[in-house]
Amino acid sequence: IQEQAIPRALEGRDVMGLARTGTGKTAAFLLPILQRLATGPRGHVRALIVAPTRELAEQIHQQAVSLCRPLNLRSLSIYGGVNINPQMRALRAGVDIVVACPGRLLDHLGQRTANLEHVEVLVLDEADRMFDMGFLPDVRKIVKHLPAKRQTLLFSATMPKEMRHLVAEILHDPVTVQVGTLKPT
Repeated sequence: IQEQAIPRALEGRDVMGLARTGTGKTAAFLLPILQRLATGPRGHVRALIVAPTRELAEQIHQQAVSLCRPLNLRSLSIYGGVNINPQMRALRAGVDIVVACPGRLLDHLGQRTANLEHVEVLVLDEADRMFDMGFLPDVRKIVKHLPAKRQTLLFSATMPKEMRHLVAEILHDPVTVQVGTLKPT
């Protein structure tokens, strides 16, 4: 997936990446994001990665932290079930990448502790799981807080028919990259 998705993402194209879990999708979106964020202003949320579970959000965040260190970029994970105050402090101090679960991110947006007006790249990881878990209305609300001009990368193991509407709504002329079959793992 990396071989097919990274060049397209570096071109600035919207990408719909379809591959089973464990095929390296995280690097397929993190590496182009870091290339993009290596130059430009710091301390504003310029990349937003939305994940369906706190475990996945934390896993992506940990990979981002290790890759961000040499570039002096900062990543923050945002999810529920933990104290919101440290997240608020980190957002106020300034971060470049936010990895978030939809519910807690909407809490921050409602309290105006998160500002997404500088987001250049939106990633929806495991979009099929977000759909299965009922997060699509939340994702639509989050997208309303983002600039219309942005790059969107959507990664999923499957592509349910119902999810195609979301793809049509938020991706602009996407290139589709697919690795393997989309049968359940």
